[in-house]
Amino acid sequence: MPLRNKIRPHAPADRQSPQSRSIADRSRTVRVSALSSWGAARLALTAFFAVDGLLFAAWVVRIPDIRNQVSASHGALGLALLCVSAGAVATMPVVSRLCLRYGSRPITVASLALLAVSVPLPAHTHSVPALGGVLLLFGAGYGGANVAMNSAAVEIVSELGRPVMPSFHAGYSLGGLLGAGAGGLLAGTLTAAQWLAAAGVLGLAVTALAGAALLRSPAARTVGTASATASSSSVGTAAGAGRLLVLLLGLTALCTAYGEGAIADWTTVHLTDDVHAGAQTAAAGYVAYALAMTTGRIGGTWLSVRLGQHRVMLLGGFTAAAGMLLAALAPLVPLALAGFVLVGLGLANLFPLAIAQAGAVGGPRGVALASTLGYGGMLVGPPVIGFLADATSLPLALTTVAVAATAAALLPLAVRRR
Repeated sequence: MPLRNKIRPHAPADRQSPQSRSIADRSRTVRVSALSSWGAARLALTAFFAVDGLLFAAWVVRIPDIRNQVSASHGALGLALLCVSAGAVATMPVVSRLCLRYGSRPITVASLALLAVSVPLPAHTHSVPALGGVLLLFGAGYGGANVAMNSAAVEIVSELGRPVMPSFHAGYSLGGLLGAGAGGLLAGTLTAAQWLAAAGVLGLAVTALAGAALLRSPAARTVGTASATASSSSVGTAAGAGRLLVLLLGLTALCTAYGEGAIADWTTVHLTDDVHAGAQTAAAGYVAYALAMTTGRIGGTWLSVRLGQHRVMLLGGFTAAAGMLLAALAPLVPLALAGFVLVGLGLANLFPLAIAQAGAVGGPRGVALASTLGYGGMLVGPPVIGFLADATSLPLALTTVAVAATAAALLPLAVRRR
């Protein structure tokens, strides 16, 4: 028999054996299933960001009512708002350690539950000290939720392998928009106590539903382990420069969040007292700001690809500064509302991009430092504005937001040079 009849022909190179096709199909199925699970976790975490923004906005739009209820001056209100900062600052380091020990997801669920329970409490206070006491609890829930949620978001971004961090912050802005819009529409129908109680019940319901989905999602891998394989000399050489970059990005986040916190707590008061707008129109000011910020964050990824992250941050900071000057000093309601729209568009992507870049430079520790500085700025801003308003005037105090936005625009230039 000829030799060629005894040799079995090889399978074509581009054709897999049945066993190889089976393994590949199983691998593809497992990957699709994993992505589906992480997609569900992403959706659940986005719901947490949204309800966090909703609960904060629900409180913001009723601040004038609570101020009148406790008969607080600008300075006394600023002091009470400082308790939010104190509660958050005291809680953030504890929550960070709890996330490392128990995981960020269960701590996210617990923190949001605490926030939802604390939201109705300010409406049942009748003195500034009592208001400050319940705002300590509110600040603990708010600060803890934001640390835990951002930690969980970093894990999901790592697992998906896509830059989806802006979408979580867009969820926060959308929640703030919904909370402010509903609060404004119902300002003449529901009392502050009724509105905040309804918001708290809604927050608990979303926490229960989204928490179940988030806790069922697969366990996340530790983020940043790759850096551990680098040589100690390389790490030592880059450590100083890395810390400086993270600090600059953290200061960018702080300046941005200073403006976000100030606008959140003082927009309705400014429009009511200085521009003489009605309660519903004053709430519309925060709605306009929140809508602009949501829109800006939804388009943030596209803008970053088209213009580059540093250019987006530079233009955003200058836009926010110009808008804040208009909103603070304009004597007419339409002009003030237009200013708040510009502020929302300008600030929209500064914070998410600063946090993302800090994570790229410093890993989880970079994210933690920048987030802490950022949320510290958000919580410190309102009481600083209150004290400055008592010393000068509220419109003049609000112009400090324009100064902070300008600083947030210029700091990324220093980051890029390094």
